Amino acid sequence: MGIRAVRLDELPVLQDIEKAAGQCFRDIGMPEIAEDEPPALGELARYQRAGLAWVVTDGADAPVAYLIADRVDGNLHVEQVSVHPDSARRGLGRSLLDHAAARARSEGAPALTLTTFTRVPWNAPYYARCGFRLMDDSSLTPGLRRIREREAAHGLDRWPRACMRRAL
Repeated sequence: MGIRAVRLDELPVLQDIEKAAGQCFRDIGMPEIAEDEPPALGELARYQRAGLAWVVTDGADAPVAYLIADRVDGNLHVEQVSVHPDSARRGLGRSLLDHAAARARSEGAPALTLTTFTRVPWNAPYYARCGFRLMDDSSLTPGLRRIREREAAHGLDRWPRACMRRAL
């Protein structure tokens, strides 16, 4: 399996991966997250055009996992990383995070950041195993504060969430 930039014609596949990956939230009592719509094609295209969208592909070069990122306050911010359940538990998410970290280092960014659910095993505990550390509210940058405000407006604060940072 390799990592490469996502192609424009693959954006609907990213939506399918997101929908499939989201279903596991239903099993832990978060059906609203499972039913949440994936990013719109136009939004995904923005990441693709910026060169901040990557996929892991299978042997047939079909995407099975993806990561999209933004530049936020000098860091590379992981907006979304999703792995299709049929390809889960193979290190694909970690590989994408490492790829994003290498890109961030090459741009001189000091860290990767992300926001996540703190009590979902494949969220904050997983990211901690990947080298991310929880940030307290007093250390949030203005851009991270805006992201958290948008998440709260979207209703994501029904469940505990936090920002995390991985120093590079």
